[in-house]
Amino acid sequence: MKDDVTIFRPYQFKLGHKIRIEGSGRNGDWEVIKLTPNKMVIECPISHAQISCDRFCFFVEEKSNEEWPKIDEPNQE
Repeated sequence: MKDDVTIFRPYQFKLGHKIRIEGSGRNGDWEVIKLTPNKMVIECPISHAQISCDRFCFFVEEKSNEEWPKIDEPNQE
């Protein structure tokens, strides 16, 4: 039997990677500052808050010439 299948692969982070997480509680810009085989520590470039977590991300898209960290503009209504 054949069907459509979505395949996910863990992303191979490197120290110093600048990443943007979208669609989760960790939304925002982060820098990878520590790696172990199963865990990673990321740091916010603005608040310098650090989070230690499982390697959770999957590669979605890579952009060049992207503003980082991205400063959200206030809503102008």
